[in-house]
Amino acid sequence: MRIFKSAFRSPFLAPSKLKCQHTRGAFLLALLPLLVFLHGCAGAVTANSSSGAFNVTGSISPASDGNGATIALSGPTSLTTTGNSSGTYSFSGLNNGIYTVTPSRTGYVFSPTVNSFTVDGGNVSGINFTAAQSSTHTVQLAWNASTSTVSGYNIYRATNNGGPYTKMNSALVMSLNYTDSSLASSTTYYYVTTAVDAAGIESTYSNQVTAVVP
Repeated sequence: MRIFKSAFRSPFLAPSKLKCQHTRGAFLLALLPLLVFLHGCAGAVTANSSSGAFNVTGSISPASDGNGATIALSGPTSLTTTGNSSGTYSFSGLNNGIYTVTPSRTGYVFSPTVNSFTVDGGNVSGINFTAAQSSTHTVQLAWNASTSTVSGYNIYRATNNGGPYTKMNSALVMSLNYTDSSLASSTTYYYVTTAVDAAGIESTYSNQVTAVVP
């Protein structure tokens, strides 16, 4: 077992220690949330003057990993389809509304795990994913509670130092820890967390921590 420790300080919370522990593929990391507004969006929209019967298209790369993957659509309409030999997929006949797309394939993990988009009078493209063979390792995250009154926390992950980050949790995390088991082998992951108050106001990212999966 190897344990690495370093101290950090925040103007809002008491000093804490950042730890990384690796035991049989498990990592323990400490994060520190702060408060400000964040906004984001996904997908490209093509204008269309009619209502209803819109399409969404996307891809999974590499194509060999996307081929045969199951892609589930949820929202005003729920559908499933299968990635083709080019790793692409599509859904048609969609009405306006907010949708999510979730890919799955046994033995593989996807980034992001879920992609959301809005159909608003036009077709949507670029709802893309990256696939990789899954790992038996897990990453365990832990962080200090915000000194503000909050409703919960969001966890974000990236494969590039500094982001862009993808939210991992579908609902607010109420505890001060989170386990990520959707990992690819031979990949470095970068994590941050945020706090969210009762009005839905989300904090800025915490300090970033890193986990290297063998």
